[in-house]
Amino acid sequence: MTPESTVRAYYEALRTGESLTTFFLESPDVVKFGVGERLDGYAAVADGLESQTARTRDWTVDSRALQTVTRDDHAAFSDDVRLEWYDTDDFETHAYDTRWSGTLTRTEAGDTEAGEAAVWKFAGMHVSVAGPTEE
Repeated sequence: MTPESTVRAYYEALRTGESLTTFFLESPDVVKFGVGERLDGYAAVADGLESQTARTRDWTVDSRALQTVTRDDHAAFSDDVRLEWYDTDDFETHAYDTRWSGTLTRTEAGDTEAGEAAVWKFAGMHVSVAGPTEE
């Protein structure tokens, strides 16, 4: 996979309710900022993502401007994303125009001759609301 295909696969996993934890480095240094949270370290990121997946459904993840840049074993990305989901705890649909940015690290090089793809994982992710919320 490429860094771009990794980000797109993350979006698809979010849409379909699949586990998101495998997309992050298993490191105490990994960090994820969400719309209303900061998660430090893999354990906190994994717990936060598992809780999110358990209480949300019907995700819309509309990528509008994904850009990536790769330098050796590291990559950065940015995007403008329309997010919508239904929260089963508060019985409400939430909708935001968001900005995403982050870094990825290549954890496995892959063997192109054998058809194996490289594996990229998020070392950091930041999601923020782009403007006034629409709820």
